[in-house]
Amino acid sequence: MTVLKTSMRNFFAHKGRMALSAVAVLLSVAFVCGTLVFTDTMSTTFDKLFAATASDVTVSAKDASDGGETTSDNGKPPVIPASVLADVRDVDGVKSAEGALHSTSLTVVDGDKESLSPTSGGPTIVGNWTANDARTMEITSGAAPEGPEQIMVDADTADKHGLKLGDEIGVISVVGTHTAKISGIADWAVTNPGAAIFFLDTKTAQQALIGETGVFTNVNATAADGVSDAQLKKNVVAALGGDYKVLTAKESTEAGQKDVEGFMGVLKYAMLGFAGIAFLVGIFLIINTFSMLVAQRTREIGLMRAIGSSRKQVNRSVLIEALLLGVVGSVLGVGAGVGLAVGLMKLMGMAGMELSTDDLTVAWTTPVIGLLLGVVVTVLAAYLPARRAGKISPMAALRDAGAPADARAGWIRGGIGTFLTAVGAFALYLTSAADKAAEGSMWLGLGVVLSLVGFVLIGPLLAGGVVRVLGVVVLRVFGPVGRMAERNALRNPRRTGATGAALMIGLALVACLSVVGSSMVASATDELDKTVGTDFIIQNDAGQLITPQAVTAVKDTPQVERVTEYKWTEADFTTPDGKTLKNTAITAADPTYATDLRVETVEGQLADAYRPDSMSVHEKFAEDHGISLGSKIDVAFKDGSTAGLTVRAITSSDAVVDAGAMYTSIDTMAKYVPADKMPLDMLLFVSAKDGRQDAAYTALKDSLHDYPQYTVRDQTDYKEALKDQIGQLLNMIYGLLALAIVVAILGVVNTLALSVVERTREIGLMRAIGLSRRQLRRMIRLESVVIALFGALLGLGLGMGWGATAQQLLALEGLKVLEIPWPTIIGVFIGSAFVGLFAALVPAFRAGRMNVLNAIATE
Repeated sequence: MTVLKTSMRNFFAHKGRMALSAVAVLLSVAFVCGTLVFTDTMSTTFDKLFAATASDVTVSAKDASDGGETTSDNGKPPVIPASVLADVRDVDGVKSAEGALHSTSLTVVDGDKESLSPTSGGPTIVGNWTANDARTMEITSGAAPEGPEQIMVDADTADKHGLKLGDEIGVISVVGTHTAKISGIADWAVTNPGAAIFFLDTKTAQQALIGETGVFTNVNATAADGVSDAQLKKNVVAALGGDYKVLTAKESTEAGQKDVEGFMGVLKYAMLGFAGIAFLVGIFLIINTFSMLVAQRTREIGLMRAIGSSRKQVNRSVLIEALLLGVVGSVLGVGAGVGLAVGLMKLMGMAGMELSTDDLTVAWTTPVIGLLLGVVVTVLAAYLPARRAGKISPMAALRDAGAPADARAGWIRGGIGTFLTAVGAFALYLTSAADKAAEGSMWLGLGVVLSLVGFVLIGPLLAGGVVRVLGVVVLRVFGPVGRMAERNALRNPRRTGATGAALMIGLALVACLSVVGSSMVASATDELDKTVGTDFIIQNDAGQLITPQAVTAVKDTPQVERVTEYKWTEADFTTPDGKTLKNTAITAADPTYATDLRVETVEGQLADAYRPDSMSVHEKFAEDHGISLGSKIDVAFKDGSTAGLTVRAITSSDAVVDAGAMYTSIDTMAKYVPADKMPLDMLLFVSAKDGRQDAAYTALKDSLHDYPQYTVRDQTDYKEALKDQIGQLLNMIYGLLALAIVVAILGVVNTLALSVVERTREIGLMRAIGLSRRQLRRMIRLESVVIALFGALLGLGLGMGWGATAQQLLALEGLKVLEIPWPTIIGVFIGSAFVGLFAALVPAFRAGRMNVLNAIATE
């Protein structure tokens, strides 16, 4: 009980000093709990949507996916004949059944030809209005569509785009463009996570999406009273045979959940990974805080030992303080995490994905995980300072406050750190020497972890030399004040090293990712310059296929010299070694593709692959299956027949553009795949007439005015788009890393604040002999700047080393250009100085307000 009382008294006596450490725990726990609540809420939203929209039993085409994917390579959804609807209605146990039709391989535009597709990446769905839809949507204005001139839109899409009754809308599908006017607006009874939904009447939907009547994508059956979904499915399968896919409502829901599960898992664990980084940085803050508090209370702890407190009691007292800190920070963090999740939901709403707070999901495991993590991490971080406190002898009560550093422990720490750094550097060397990316990635992971831990351990040893160099460059210009700031930073190298290490971790990751991102852009740009021989590339950024009408519009552009079509599908390959490879990708293009893309070949010429019944394979594929020029491969095309294709070219496996592609001609594919099953174009490569590039660029955009889903890019645009895509990804990662950097800044603030308290008498004496308040504040600010620059120098240097090593792995995949983004590196380094200035504002202000006499009298 005495130990608990002492711990409570010390905790509240130093509550101001504990506050920043508690904030670090709060932020880290909030990030973890916020991630769990946010992803659980998204899962709940999708689960409710899938459960609400699934009929008791759904019948669809055999090749339709379980998750409801409604598109195929030819731009049309897999369909079943309307006769199936009559068959299902006659099945025992069916109360009612209806035919449904919907597709996502299309674009919907308003009267100004502006796309109405969601900006969040959600699907655009056009289908017929059914009783099943009426279960989840309510018509709030107007009426359901009747006839080809009417269409209905969901309320969310209408609100986002300012649509109203009577507005004209165009549906662009593989069949053509169908225009209609809005007859009604339907609102969701469940949360719509971001899809844009449009409804036509059944006959019009069949004509607009498929080009023929008498077909559906699925038949929805409702079970009669007392008939289970499982029994109804059994009855339907018995009546229809095995020619169709039949799913119960539960199976349909599970399939939909499985579709989003992968994305949700990646999002969840990526965010938790960044939360882990923040926790790691917070550990340094907590260790520093308790180390300084223990050092400041050396005389007090010595007196406790002198009057009978055991080593275990002192140790336990400090750990109880840490436990209190962890509990307070974690409880607040759990609450903040729920708030963070709501904020993320609002942010997603601004991006186009609607998530309702009505679906906010806080599982019982979320606060438990947050509390456990916060408390365990805090107590573990405080263990070393607590152990150090337990070693304080009763004789310390007779000395001045402050215990001498354990030199032996420092040398052991430095030796271990040097060893780990050396092993980490060797692992990074093995990474750069690896012949395979998979092998090298394991060495890279090991090298990153060991070198990071090594740098953390040798931070105090490095602090002396690095701070002195920084002092000469940055501090000496400020005269005696600068020299005092340098000496303060050098006074306790362990503290400076730990504070700098917290900032080092975040900046090392920033530097590494910057190098990798810049190298990827530079490599891809270099590869494009070497290989792409066409003027323009036309594609849909969301991966939507190009309709025949758009291809015709491009080919009819007067300034165009040639257009190369590029298709992709899957086939089963039977290779000369007797192996059958299921669902292997094969690319079909016009013969001019050999000119538009200068693919390196190791044997033969790519142009020969476009001869009748010919193809190419890449080098690794040829080696794995004993293929040489003249070998024959049996290719069973999806939705087509089997072709015996002769290998006429073997391409390099080191290509960046179209890496691993195997080519044949469109004419060869058309010979074995029916016309109505031929895949649509993924890309169009367009070359302008000589000297007409600018005119062709403008003309192509005009030709595709009615098809806003496709983008025309010249090579400069394409490179810029690539750069923007990687830049957006990096910015998102930097945003997540910002939490770790914020915690590191709190560490600098806490270190300086406790350092000021530790040096109270010293500050009073300096003020007494003439140091002005302005000089005192400047000294503390400069000390903070040099600590921040120390951490930045280590972090940026380490990160560039990681990034350069990672680029060696990318080189094995064809990305061979190493580019160091010096503007970013220099900007981050300079920004670190401002971080140091910001962190020192409050400690410097408090130091300047000290009463000189009271400071001198401080024990």
